[in-house]
Amino acid sequence: MGGRVENVGILAMELYFPSQYVDQNDLEKFDEVSTGKYTIGLGQSKMGFCSDREDINSICLTALHRLIEKNNLDLHDIGRLEVGTETIIDKSKSVKTFLMTLFTKVGATDIEGIDTTNACYGGTAALFNAINWVESSSWDGRKAIVVAGDIAVYGRGPARPTGGAGAVAMLVGPNAPLVFDRGVRASYMTHAYDFYKPDLASEFPFVDGKLSIKCYLSALDNCYNLFSKKMRRTDPDFKGLLSLDGMLFHSPYCKLVQKSLARVCFNDFLNAAPEDREKQFPGLSEFSNHKLENTYFDRDLEKAFMTYSENLFNEKTKPSLHIARNVGNMYTPSLYGGLVSYLISKSPDQLIGKKFALFSYGSGLASTMYSINICNDMSAGSKLATLISSLHDTVSMLDKRECVDPQIFTDVMDVRTKNYHTAPYQPSGSIDILFPGTYYLVNIDDQRRRTYERKV
Repeated sequence: MGGRVENVGILAMELYFPSQYVDQNDLEKFDEVSTGKYTIGLGQSKMGFCSDREDINSICLTALHRLIEKNNLDLHDIGRLEVGTETIIDKSKSVKTFLMTLFTKVGATDIEGIDTTNACYGGTAALFNAINWVESSSWDGRKAIVVAGDIAVYGRGPARPTGGAGAVAMLVGPNAPLVFDRGVRASYMTHAYDFYKPDLASEFPFVDGKLSIKCYLSALDNCYNLFSKKMRRTDPDFKGLLSLDGMLFHSPYCKLVQKSLARVCFNDFLNAAPEDREKQFPGLSEFSNHKLENTYFDRDLEKAFMTYSENLFNEKTKPSLHIARNVGNMYTPSLYGGLVSYLISKSPDQLIGKKFALFSYGSGLASTMYSINICNDMSAGSKLATLISSLHDTVSMLDKRECVDPQIFTDVMDVRTKNYHTAPYQPSGSIDILFPGTYYLVNIDDQRRRTYERKV
């Protein structure tokens, strides 16, 4: 295609979340736990969930179809379709193949890409695949689409309030308003049994909660320090968090994100020259000799740096948590729900020229920190305004959801659990409650073939 294309990134986005939710205040009472355990302790307000009418194929179809409709896309102009998910309903057939039903209707079948799986990191890996393709010698001039989706469910117990569900679809190409920085991605990959799903007969994961937190924070430490090192190669004046306009995180629950921003500040504190520490971090000198690997559960340090970083959190991170707080952990789309929340928190004029970092984490484990710039040329500004306007329309649907009693929510979860992998199967969930334009499961036949329709 000639010379290297410029300003490769996200051209358009669409987000999907379920039409029903359970209120976390109500869930605290129903579960007979202490007041504030979910709302303050986890930082969550509402949790979206799906009945047996929705599965990974249907929610991804919904997000993709909305992206196509809202942006009036010519499907022959799409050369790559990538999917990131950890919600596996077939060990062989990819979600991407179901999404191809929208393309084959118009004869668009020359489309590369397939599913990518590793816990919550799959969406980021799929996005990187798309970005890399546009920047590579394989690119044929067409755009790419990335779809990330999951239904996060847990058995009865302390992990259940950290569930959620959703999907995001992103259009990727050159001359984008959200431009991915080149050469500064910082990854940390290793092996851990912090969260995994070895039982293929169950939707529920095995979770080691304490190890999971340690793995997340360790990955953050490694990614952030390497990211900062790579940033300083291109910008010697890079000063860590203070040089960034925003810092976005994968959000298992919102309180962990707030602790993670404090953790970034602790890394900046350790990396600061000794003579500058007291000036930049007043009153924190007692932590100068602390080592990262010994502080994952140091409550005194955590409290001190959360207090120090409160204003930075409110400015750079809290605006990204609107979706996470009101929908829950969407797994692969979680970070990108954060991106949506961040974008709608400001006007296009306030965003032009800004730079923010994103931290993606998937248990097991895989993680990357990378950065996005808001392009400041005229054409990108127009695209940014269109993108943000569309996202405002989508996020406004949060207020149109139906609040469900915790007992009904529990009953719905029991139906999902009881009938997981049942075939033949006729779903019983209400279609009336679904948003218009939502795809839903009609039937699973005796050969386990699934059919879907779209609510008008």
